[in-house]
Amino acid sequence: MTGPPDHSIQAGLRRQEAGFHRPAAGATRLGWKAGFGTAAAIEKLGTAGPLVGFLTDATLEPSGSSFDVSGWGKPILEPEVAVRLGADVEAGASREQIEAAVGEVGAAIELVDIGGASGDVAEILAANLFHRAVLLGDLSPLPPGARLADLRIDVLAAGEDYALAADPAAVLGNLLDVLAAMAGLLVDSDNGLRAGDVIITGAAVKPFELTGGEEIEVRVGSSAVSARVA
Repeated sequence: MTGPPDHSIQAGLRRQEAGFHRPAAGATRLGWKAGFGTAAAIEKLGTAGPLVGFLTDATLEPSGSSFDVSGWGKPILEPEVAVRLGADVEAGASREQIEAAVGEVGAAIELVDIGGASGDVAEILAANLFHRAVLLGDLSPLPPGARLADLRIDVLAAGEDYALAADPAAVLGNLLDVLAAMAGLLVDSDNGLRAGDVIITGAAVKPFELTGGEEIEVRVGSSAVSARVA
């Protein structure tokens, strides 16, 4: 499949960056989100890897928050792994360099609204990958000797097991490669992957299509985060 031309991706990123510099009043930088990084999404869009969007604390909500999505087009909840960087990650960094830059990890939930989404990569990027909200569990360093690839994710729906000890790599590939792809997309940006940034790495298990009444909890190690849908 022929992928989107580079100028289309760069045009979308420029439009997205304009939004990054026009955050909601009083909002501050939080970090980045990966999206459309599954094999199926990559094939459909013809991209080389996941796309990237920005995060600010304007859409950061506390664990346990309840959301009314009745006015959304197609609300989706994604269980994710979050990473806080302890050092910058530059385009072209090796897996070893990226691993060394990972400062803390934990559980995350993202809500997106893909109602009316097109298959145009520039439009997806300009829409900031349809981001609506992010919730984070406590972030902490990996245990001594552990690697990012060792992380597993548990997901409970209404208190019942939805996914247990799921390997994010089975859906997203190596998370170090996810971070590398994001850094590559941001190579021409003044706002790349920087120390202190929180990065949510994409839906690590099958996302939830929300209809109302859902109660979702996500766990990564000792980190847990939950959300409810009215």
